[in-house]
Amino acid sequence: MHRKMKFSKTQRIAAVAAVVGAGVLFLILRPSPLQVDLESIVRGELTVTLDGEGKTRVRDGFTIASPVNGRIERITLEEGDVLDRHGVVARVTPPPLNTREREEAEARSRSAEAVLEAARANERQVGVGLDRAARKYRRYENLYRQGAVSAEVFEDARSAWQVLQKQHRAAGMNVESARYDLEAARSLLGRSGGGNTVEILAPESGRVLRVLEKSARVVSAGTPLVEIGDPGDMEVVIDVLSSDAVKVEPGMRVFVEEWGGGSPLQGVVRTIEPAAFTKISALGIEEKRVNIIVDLDEPEARLGDNYRVQAKIILWRGDDILQVPVSAIFRGEKGWNVFSVRENRVVKQSLTIGRRGTYHAEVLDGLEEGDRVVIHPTNDLEDGMRVKAAER
Repeated sequence: MHRKMKFSKTQRIAAVAAVVGAGVLFLILRPSPLQVDLESIVRGELTVTLDGEGKTRVRDGFTIASPVNGRIERITLEEGDVLDRHGVVARVTPPPLNTREREEAEARSRSAEAVLEAARANERQVGVGLDRAARKYRRYENLYRQGAVSAEVFEDARSAWQVLQKQHRAAGMNVESARYDLEAARSLLGRSGGGNTVEILAPESGRVLRVLEKSARVVSAGTPLVEIGDPGDMEVVIDVLSSDAVKVEPGMRVFVEEWGGGSPLQGVVRTIEPAAFTKISALGIEEKRVNIIVDLDEPEARLGDNYRVQAKIILWRGDDILQVPVSAIFRGEKGWNVFSVRENRVVKQSLTIGRRGTYHAEVLDGLEEGDRVVIHPTNDLEDGMRVKAAER
């Protein structure tokens, strides 16, 4: 039978002191909690946008060129001047025609006749489509008032009618431009000994946007002289990557920002150009980009031609969406992950995301409303570490 071991008072005090010392040492040497920025998982509106840089452009601009070779008189027009239809833009005095030039002038005259006929045929074709669209719009308007068709169908019919109206006006302007080209070609044929001054007329009323040739000098046929247009009829051209352009559809809403005014301008996507072009990025990488053409809801008098803007195209918008900050998610071995915080410790957690906006992404699975996650996690953060919220 063993006797019970007895400790002296001094030994008991030493043992307690050792335990207390070990505890103090553990508290001293234990890593302090890592400060992190936290944000809660919430429900709310989520907007998915496509951001891009763009520029303004006069919708129906004209570049007026010299129709003949010759000496152009000094152009007295200034940028911003108002120019009436058929107003004189410039005067060119051509040299006498030789045999070869006369043959070229005859060929140019025949070509101008063909272009004019094609422009007239296109105007007639667009006119037929416009008549059909107008009848369809009026019919759907009556049906919509009676509740027989949906608002979406009615809006599509109205949009188609409005687009064809603009196309018909543009087709008429093309006919006018082709007619002036034909007149210029015929006037070239009409002169024999030279010295007859050719007046170059404006095909449409507008304002002078640019004077490309100011001084008097000898120019060749086709030399651009003046650009004119209506600054009140402006569109916005946004170039985006071709892989992003496939997500855009006509009718999507657009917010035009950083144009120099106060509040953003609003517009709608009219068309996506069917052909891409190559553009060199700031990093020297070749990119295939596509122009998105946007109509503004209201004209803005302070905007001019070729002004720089930033635009946001609304690809999708939803209400009551469970969302996580984009700055909190990161790629793992099997998909997306976040560091969620539970009882002051981080837990590496996988999740499934849906649509992704600029600052937040839709949560399909893995998180619940009210969960707290670490935003901008550092490389030092590991699963199970103690953390505390940083003061903001």
